[in-house]
Order: sequence, then C-alpha cells, then structure tokens
Amino acid sequence: MRLLVTTDTVGGVWTYALELARALAPHGVKTVAAAMGEPLTPGQHAEAEAVPGLEVHAAPYKLEWMHEPWEDIRRAGKWLLDLERQVAPDVIHLNGYAHGSLPWQAPVLVVAHSCVCSWWDAVKGEPAPPEWDRYRDEVTRGLHAADLVLAPTAAMLAELQKHYGALKLTRVVPNGRDASQFRPGVKEPFLLTAGRLWDEAKNVSILAAVAPRLPWRVYVAGSERHPDGGEARYPNVESLGRLSPDVLADWLGRASIYALPARYEPFGLSALEAGFAKCALVLGDLPSLREVWGEAAVFVPPGDAGALEEALQSLIADPERRESLAARARTRAFEFTPERMAAGYLTAYRYLLDPARETRLSHESNGSGSWREEREAAPCAL
Repeated sequence: MRLLVTTDTVGGVWTYALELARALAPHGVKTVAAAMGEPLTPGQHAEAEAVPGLEVHAAPYKLEWMHEPWEDIRRAGKWLLDLERQVAPDVIHLNGYAHGSLPWQAPVLVVAHSCVCSWWDAVKGEPAPPEWDRYRDEVTRGLHAADLVLAPTAAMLAELQKHYGALKLTRVVPNGRDASQFRPGVKEPFLLTAGRLWDEAKNVSILAAVAPRLPWRVYVAGSERHPDGGEARYPNVESLGRLSPDVLADWLGRASIYALPARYEPFGLSALEAGFAKCALVLGDLPSLREVWGEAAVFVPPGDAGALEEALQSLIADPERRESLAARARTRAFEFTPERMAAGYLTAYRYLLDPARETRLSHESNGSGSWREEREAAPCAL
C-alpha cells in the first residue's frame, strides 16, 4: 500500500506522522509525506531519514490556522494534487482539513488533531470571532468531503461534531509513541513542561505564576516563537528552548513531575512521552486528558492557580505518592503504542479500499466508535 500523508513542521503532527510511518512500514506500507508550515530543520531532516522507506516532500506553505493563509492553501492544493499524480497513492491521509475537498482520485481520510473553533472555545471561553468565518467554512467543507474522519480521542470527535455538524463516518484511533525513546532515569527534584510555549492552550502562564512558591525548579522546553511572529516569555521558570528529541527524552527521564495544566489538548503527546519516562503527571482537567489517562494522573482545573499549586506541593512533599502516581502513568502509557495506532489505521485504510464500503456505509455506526484492534494485522501490500 502507498499513502500520501500531509503533515506540518510546526507541532506534534510532525512527530505523529513519523511515528505512524515507522509503525506502518513492517506491514508493507510505503509513506510519502507532504510537509508544510515552515522549512524543515536539519534535525527534522535527520528524523525523517531515520524512518525506513519514508519519502518526504516539503514546501513552506502556510497552514490553515495561520494568518491570511488562503492563497498558500490554494497553491498547496495544486502541489498536493501534483504529488498525487506522481505518487499514485492508494489512500490520501490528511492531517489538516481544507484540502479534504480537493478533487482527489484516491479515497480520503482526514484526521482531526485540533481545530481553531474548539481551541477558541476552550482557551478564550467564547466562539471564534468573525475573522475566522472563512476558516470555519473551509474546515466544514473539507470534513464533509472526506470519506472517513478519525481523531485520537472521542472528546476531539465530539468537538468536531459540535462545531462543524454531523459527519458521515467517524472513528477514534488513539495516538501512539515508541516507549524505547523515553526511558526513566534517576529522578531529580524538578518539574518540567514541554510543547509550543507560544500556544495559550498549554497554559504555561499559570505554571509560571505558581513557580515562585514551589520548592523545586520549574523548567519549560519548546519553541517560544509563534509562526506568525511574536514570542512568549514567562517569568519564574527556566527556559530550555527547543530541544532535540534525544535531549528532551533525557530531561523527561530525570524529571519527577510533568505538569501540563492545559486549557485545550485533544490528546497530549508530550504527556504520553512523560508517562513513558515515569513522571508523575499533573494535567489540566479536560475530557480528552481524562479519557487518555483515567486514574493515572492528577487533574486540576486549568484556570485555578491555587489548585495547581496545591497539587504540585502535595506531590513534592509525598515521595511515596509521587512514585505510585508515576508508576501508574508509565503503566497507562504502554496502552498507547505505535503498534496499536498502526493497527487502527490499517483497519481504516482497508475500509477505504473495500469495494463494498459504500454499500456497507448505511450499516456502519455514525458515532465515535473505535476500530477493532488488529494487533496481529497481516501485511497490507496490494
């Protein structure tokens, strides 16, 4: 099987796309990635080259959530259709929305990692303003044109249905991560958070607000520069900047607590990495994060600095509880493997390639069910 997969170079979708391509390769799946957003860094080139059989094409077209992106979206659409003609993929796997309505020849899967309308609701506490109307229209058109829509959590699917209407067919396939990259080390007395520090959804500001009252140092890792310009700076915490995956894994291995008091997080790859590294997790109390972590994390209301401080102080003062919570997080993390993710996507691709799928569609659930696990899935070569 040959896939044409879109990705971006700005956030976690890049990591997700590489992890999925690596997990699909043993099943005979050849992945061609079309990367947009910003030019690939030398580190990203190296990451891509380490994935067996992955072919990457890159063009720095703006992403649909960026400022005034629509001319770039149009040009990127022409580029993607040219790639389809060159690559002749069996399935189009889009990790964005607007290009779902292009006149593709192959069946189209759209994966929902986040969206501006649900972000605005969660972070700003109000609907996205009128300047996002075109975004809303383009996303709606792309979602409804897709043959299948997936998301990593049922919570994210519910947000799609809320903002863009009922969709033809949806399923949940959780993200996965290779545990071998995130080994626990000797734990040290500090807290860590990581991600796009410029993104208000990560809520780093509330962590910075409580940091002076904590007996441990608080470190933050990630990009502070917004792709559209401007930087986020936080007092009272120690910025590590944007770290390579290996260096970040080392920091996670040494961190005792990983704090992500997010206001919005459709899945949370960074928390999964921290779970593998056996960090005690303190997370924003969101349906998506509860769905992923269950009883394996401490949850705090994203806007409650007092609750965040209390949760962190309690764990700092209680090594036995901290160790127990960290062990639960690591156990839970192993439910989200690349193999499980690949099995879910193989089932989705097979559905799209089934000649009888249009006949079967009326018998499928239109809810947010999960694909049947296929842990021993046969090679998918055609």
